[in-house]
Amino acid sequence: MQLRDLPHTDPGEPDVRSGHHFLVWLGRMQLGGQLAALLWGLVWMLPIGAMPLAVGMAVQAVVDRDGGRLAGAGALLIVFGGLIALGDSMLHRAAVTNWITAASRVQQLLARKAADLGSVLTRRVAAGEVVAVSTGDVEKIGWFVESFSRFTAALVTALAVATGLVVYAPELGVVVALALPVLALAPLPLLPYATRRADDQRAKAGRATELAADTVAGLRVLRGIGGEELFLDRYRAASQEVRTAAVRSARMWALIHAVQVALPGVLLVVVVGHGVGLARNGTITIGELVTVYGAVTFLLFPMHHFAELAMAYSFSRPSAKRAARVLGLARTAAGTGADTGTDAGALGGELHDPATGLRAGAGRLTAVVCGDPDAAGRLADRLGGHPAEPGGLPSVRLGGVALDDVPLAGARAAVLVQDKDPMLLSGTLAELLDVPASGAVSPAAALAAAQCGDVLTALAQAAVGVPDAGDEPMGAPITERGRSLSGGQRQRLALARSLVADPEVLVLDEPTSAVDSHTEARIAEGLRELRAGRTTVVFTSSPLLLDRADTVAFVQDGAVVAEGPHRELLHGDVAYRAVVTRETDDEKQAAADSPRSDGGAVRDEGGVPRMMEETA
Repeated sequence: MQLRDLPHTDPGEPDVRSGHHFLVWLGRMQLGGQLAALLWGLVWMLPIGAMPLAVGMAVQAVVDRDGGRLAGAGALLIVFGGLIALGDSMLHRAAVTNWITAASRVQQLLARKAADLGSVLTRRVAAGEVVAVSTGDVEKIGWFVESFSRFTAALVTALAVATGLVVYAPELGVVVALALPVLALAPLPLLPYATRRADDQRAKAGRATELAADTVAGLRVLRGIGGEELFLDRYRAASQEVRTAAVRSARMWALIHAVQVALPGVLLVVVVGHGVGLARNGTITIGELVTVYGAVTFLLFPMHHFAELAMAYSFSRPSAKRAARVLGLARTAAGTGADTGTDAGALGGELHDPATGLRAGAGRLTAVVCGDPDAAGRLADRLGGHPAEPGGLPSVRLGGVALDDVPLAGARAAVLVQDKDPMLLSGTLAELLDVPASGAVSPAAALAAAQCGDVLTALAQAAVGVPDAGDEPMGAPITERGRSLSGGQRQRLALARSLVADPEVLVLDEPTSAVDSHTEARIAEGLRELRAGRTTVVFTSSPLLLDRADTVAFVQDGAVVAEGPHRELLHGDVAYRAVVTRETDDEKQAAADSPRSDGGAVRDEGGVPRMMEETA
């Protein structure tokens, strides 16, 4: 495969039983590239291993004053030099191609898995681990895949040189052949120690990185309470632990390299000492002694490749294990997600979750009140056909069709789930709102319903002087994650994006948590009008949204315990009122002792407790 062919048309289905199986699978997937690297590696290394033979011939020709043999030896040196140059350049090309191809395959697999699971991915695996796998771990995995073919070429060349020495000079070749396995296996007892130290270094580096990221993210708050020095001291301590672990790891790898240099050096001394005695006795010629000396010196070269493969494997094994763990996550535990022949375009009707008993009527605005925000997030994911945790729970059904049995693209086209912390990508406002949509809702209507008037004004001011923006808010740039906007502005833009998509079912998780009460009331009315005739589910505890819903479902301990209009539940369900009004224990007791059915709350003319408007 050539680099111009990337990305892969299909990265394949990885073997994620373990990190080792994943590495083997990667090697099999680019077997052609591995064979090409092996071939060019042999073209490069075999002439290097044979170079001592030509040098020995030249030396012996000089001793014998044989001009013809000297010219032949010179010709061999020229040929070997050309092959070395060709093999070196082509091996580098093939090795880099293998490295980038493997890294690209892993990144495509990770991107596909992230798109498959959506926001559920970070519920099952820490976001930092996903980032680590897609950056540093990908490089380490590619390094092992790339180094394996060079190791194979070095192994074949070393065996060929040892065999040639046995045939060329049996008196010395046998010594080299017997010593070669010892040289190759001597560092193996040290590898487990080196691997453990390398793992310890990576773990401490990961903790230091997480601490640094958390500190940067909360820097504004830390400065407000004067805590930046405290966290800076913690990071200093963590970085020193990383430094100490790195030094310990480097010492072990230095010891391994020292062993791989010292033992061949000892072998070289023994061979030369024995060879000098044989040359004095006339058993071997001076040229043969020079050839054996050069061949033994060459054996230092493949030893370095053996050490590199050991190091690459020790670093890539935990990386491959992490990648396999992430890639092994499934969309669902019970459903197959396979194409069952269901027409995704025909999906519609009531949205029903058998696990909790939640029912969202077709074409109605249903609000869900859940005292546990994490449970609300998991339920919102389930409604989109993406279970947050595998547990064999029954699939959510839309119009009687199990979403787990619908192709992923079809399920997402029918049900759109907006997280409580939606992501805004960098680009212009027009690009932000350019999403797959039915076309029934214009961007202007969606922005109006989401009450984005002040956001448009701010973006129009930011667009002044921006090339190609045309002083229009739709051409204004939005920074990464919308950092240039306030939390409420980001939330409203994300809501507008979801409204533009106009899915059959829209699930919103706390869409107005960062919005003031007056704006929230207008958003509630705009949402109700724009989504008329469409199924909408809103997870919220805001009275302003609840009062405008067609029906409210109260979920407690993983099940719907009450349903009905907001005001009826407020009057008749003490637990529901406690969640919505944020009552304290003392207030609950006072409400229970009060003879009034509404718990003594002061009401306005519309029947909504004033205390709720204040807390909203």
